[in-house]
Amino acid sequence: MNLRTLVLAAAAFAACANFCIAAPAADWTTPAEKAKFQTTPSYAETRAYLQRLAQAAPGTIHLSRFGVSPEGRDLMLVVAASGGEFTPQAARASGKTILLVQSGIHAGEIEGKDAALMLLRDLAFEPKRAKLLDYTILVWLPIFNVDGHEHSTPFNRINQNGPARMGYRATAQNLNLNRDYMKVDAPEMRDWIALFDAWQPDLFFDIHTTDGADFQYDFTWYMEQWGPLPAPVQAWQTKAVEQDILPAFEKMGHLAAPYLSGVDHNDITKGIANFGSGPRFSTGYVALRNRAAVLVETHMLKPYAVRVKAAHDFVLATLERLARDDGALRKAVTQADTEVAARGTGTSLAVAFETSKESVPFTFKGYEFKTEPSAISGDVWVHYDPRKPRTWVIPNFRDLVPTRSVTLPSAWLVPSGWPQIIDKLRQHGVRMERIDHAIELGVERHQLDQPKWQQASFEGHHMLRDFKQASVSARVAFAPGAMLIPTDQPLANLAANLLEPAAADSLLRWGLFDAIFEQKEYADARVAEQVARDMLAKDPSLRAQFEERLKSDPEFAKSPWARLGFFYERSPWYASQRIGAYPVVRLDAAALREARR
Repeated sequence: MNLRTLVLAAAAFAACANFCIAAPAADWTTPAEKAKFQTTPSYAETRAYLQRLAQAAPGTIHLSRFGVSPEGRDLMLVVAASGGEFTPQAARASGKTILLVQSGIHAGEIEGKDAALMLLRDLAFEPKRAKLLDYTILVWLPIFNVDGHEHSTPFNRINQNGPARMGYRATAQNLNLNRDYMKVDAPEMRDWIALFDAWQPDLFFDIHTTDGADFQYDFTWYMEQWGPLPAPVQAWQTKAVEQDILPAFEKMGHLAAPYLSGVDHNDITKGIANFGSGPRFSTGYVALRNRAAVLVETHMLKPYAVRVKAAHDFVLATLERLARDDGALRKAVTQADTEVAARGTGTSLAVAFETSKESVPFTFKGYEFKTEPSAISGDVWVHYDPRKPRTWVIPNFRDLVPTRSVTLPSAWLVPSGWPQIIDKLRQHGVRMERIDHAIELGVERHQLDQPKWQQASFEGHHMLRDFKQASVSARVAFAPGAMLIPTDQPLANLAANLLEPAAADSLLRWGLFDAIFEQKEYADARVAEQVARDMLAKDPSLRAQFEERLKSDPEFAKSPWARLGFFYERSPWYASQRIGAYPVVRLDAAALREARR
């Protein structure tokens, strides 16, 4: 056994010695505790433990499901509440803070599940901890990606130090749920969105395990501190998490840092950078719903016992902080919803970001490392030495800066011919108003040209990465069944990020509007020839453009189809197809009033 293994084994033993709580009269030792954290329980074992716990503490613990996976497994939901507030309606009526914790969206990163079993047990049987539920209702998804969880082998996460077997990152449909929040392809995600919409939690945690460098921290975190998260929630989140929860958490024996995404994967001392998140990820999506959220990342190379303890203690420290909160978070959330709905037309909203080129100093607690040239990779091979802690002051490219912004209209309108888009908005809980009659309105619409798609498939889509956009005013007729999406609603930021073409994770970029770029009518060569001759006869300037194109573009000059297309694309026959006309339009206040008549 080498020295590194001895160090990690000693840490795991110490963690378990301090962490494995003496069980009540009945044996409530969790499966992971019994295994000294060498293994993690199966779906069936997890469910059996939770069923037994709910039966033993029916006034505190309630086990249900919020959906069913493609392979037929229940998506388990556990609610811990001191007053039996086991439904969304009862929870909201109680006035208590609602904390939603999610484990196993990546099923190999499963610390949160075992932390859940332990903390839920403690809340059920330990009077001191049970009192925390007088202030907070805890809603926990022990395993989100249940099908991936059961695709368990020792070989799913090559970078990770235990447990002996672990689940798979993706679902049975090979979808990464933590890229699915906007497009909502997975059945599990459709059920999750409905769950979130029903419970309307005030605070959300998503528990993961890192990849990447070795360092001293057993816990890293990320919060949405840029972008559209409303100021009242932002202020609460920064103060409560950074000034209260994290210091209390570190007093429990942990070392925490902001999420450590290295600028150079071979040399962490060159700095760390904000990885950018965005609404395809859980915390970015929750921010668009005006809610506080924390991405939890335990460190992959720490023993599993240490990682479970970190997840457990962070939730516990949060419950203790919320017990002193006196409703401040709920007030901030209510204020945020009100402020977002009350903004006027013309408000600027950032919808895409990049990492700032400016940095701030960060004191990084790592380990000595060395590199050596690799004949295998052609790069270098990095070796860390955890026997030699080392501290550096490194640059932290912390901030995100907007790259694209939009001004909000009074409303968007989705034509009835796009029911799949209306369905997506309905899934997200966005408020809509149906127009039951034919109508003609003065609107702002977008013309999108020169589309460029990502060549490789990403989460089952070929992302639209670039296009040329122009906006025009037009009078447009709409058939009955068109949907208005007003901006005077709490989910206006979410609607904007779904519907505005410029948004980084818009439905357009995910390919749901690709058909608008497709030409459906064509001209035979013999007909196009005559059209071209007629156009040249009527417009001498067109001849100059054509001849210049022949000189400057050899590929064009060699292609009869392209040469005839030059004229067809400038003809009314082509224009009538409205290729690139984005069907979702923007309404000002006058158009919205007219639409509502």
